[in-house]
Amino acid sequence: MKNTLTLKSCAKVNIGLRIVSKRPDGYHNIQSIFQEISFCDSISLTKINHGCKFSSNVEWLKNDISNLCVQAWDVFSDYYQIPTGVSIELNKKIPAGGGLGGGSSNVATILKGLNTLYKTNGTDHKLMNLGKSIGADVPFFIQGGTQLGEGIGDKLTSIENPITGTYLLVIPDISIDTSQAYSQVKKHLERETDPHNFANLFQGDESPLELFENDFELVVIPTYPEIGRIKELIQAYGAKYTSLSGSGSTVFGIFDEEADAIKAESEISSEYRTVLTYPIQRLL
Repeated sequence: MKNTLTLKSCAKVNIGLRIVSKRPDGYHNIQSIFQEISFCDSISLTKINHGCKFSSNVEWLKNDISNLCVQAWDVFSDYYQIPTGVSIELNKKIPAGGGLGGGSSNVATILKGLNTLYKTNGTDHKLMNLGKSIGADVPFFIQGGTQLGEGIGDKLTSIENPITGTYLLVIPDISIDTSQAYSQVKKHLERETDPHNFANLFQGDESPLELFENDFELVVIPTYPEIGRIKELIQAYGAKYTSLSGSGSTVFGIFDEEADAIKAESEISSEYRTVLTYPIQRLL
C-alpha cells in the first residue's frame, strides 16, 4: 500500500473580479474568471500512526490549527473517521497575501491527496463541500482549470478553454489583507452597476479581455501607487491583458508572444520577484 504522495499545488489568477453586492452574512457576491496556472507549491503527504505533523520551508506557517493545511486534515479526518495520522511537508513558493490563492490551493490539494492516500472515494462535490468550510476559494481548486466563479466564489461553472498565453507574474513586497480590502471597497458598491456580465462576455480566445476589470483596483492602486506603476510597466511591454489578481498584491500580464513575456520578465526582475507561468487546462 502506498504511504506517501507528492503533489503539485497550483496557483490561480483572477481574470477580472466584479463585486456584485454585500450579503447578509458579511461576505460579498462576486463574479470572476478563475484561471489555474502552472506556478505551484509542492506538498508531500505521508501516513503516520497518529495526529498531524506539519513542516515547511517557511517560518510563518506553524503546526497548529491556525494553519490551513492542518485544518484540511482535521476536516477530512473528522468526516471520514481516519484512525491514523498524516505528515504534511509543504514546499512553499506561492506568496501569502498576493491574490494567487496559495492557501486555498494547499487545502484542496491536501483534501484530494488524502482522498487518494486513504482510498475514501470522496467525490469532487463532497471534497468541495469539505473545502468550503475552510475557505471560499477552495472549491475552485478541487477541479481547477478555467471556471466562472459566482456567489462568494463557490458557485462554479467550468469553461472548456483556458485563457491562452504566457503569464508574467510580478510580485511586489506587499501583503494585502483580503478582509480589509473588501471593507474598503464596499463604499464603491453604490456606484452605477456595471452592465457587463462575465458569463455573457466569456467566449474563449474571442473574449474582450479589456472589459474584465478588477474592482479591487479602485482601492488598492490609490493605497499602493507602486501597484499601478507595475501594471503600467507590464502594459508597456505589450501584454494583451494586465490586472491585479484577486485583492492583490500580485500584478500579472498575459502575452500572446512568449518572447515578449520573457523580455518583460528580464527587465522587471531586477526590481521585483517575477514568475513566468502558463494556464492549465483541466479535462472535466
